[in-house]
Amino acid sequence: MAVTLWHDSERITSVEADMDRAPWTTCPGAPLVLQATFGGISLADAGRPGSKQANCTHLYDLATLAAAHWDDRVPLVYDIFVSDPVEGCWHATIAREGQVVLELRHRDDILIEPEGLAGVSLFKLRDWIEGLAEPLREPARLLQWGTILAHGRVIPMERQSDASRMPANCFTFQPERKAEARRVGRVIDFSRETVRPLDHLGVAGFSTRAD
Repeated sequence: MAVTLWHDSERITSVEADMDRAPWTTCPGAPLVLQATFGGISLADAGRPGSKQANCTHLYDLATLAAAHWDDRVPLVYDIFVSDPVEGCWHATIAREGQVVLELRHRDDILIEPEGLAGVSLFKLRDWIEGLAEPLREPARLLQWGTILAHGRVIPMERQSDASRMPANCFTFQPERKAEARRVGRVIDFSRETVRPLDHLGVAGFSTRAD
């Protein structure tokens, strides 16, 4: 998935979302909600808490990240790596421009490292994040999100294919559409493939409009 925000240096004028792969038949409707959520608002307001659960949460997070970097003069690349569990322990790192800036280890969603977080739930890191130096807060949030998302790799597909059982925490899982949502797309295990997730897209795979 990818999000492009078009702006006039003050307000977001247009929003484009690419969903090259999506997990549910209802997901392709999410870009319209994203446009309604972010179109026309100020760049400063894009990072404030809003209607995340009404949106595809992945697109929403990408939009807020893009808004935070609207005036960057050079590309910024984050890479999040999360291991499969080894004897129940997960290891997650985030690199910025190729340099690891933070890492976590957890067992059953309870942090083991860093030492100061031992015993804290992976889902309750707000105080830790807010206590970090400002340049580390953004990668810390991304590392938390990426580590949580990695849970999907070890959940049997039959346990994550009934949208009607899910809480209303994203676009697809809202009551008006989760009963009709169906799983789509093949499962790709990139740890067993020779390609990386975005190799088939290249730069041309995303919008390059310049107006």
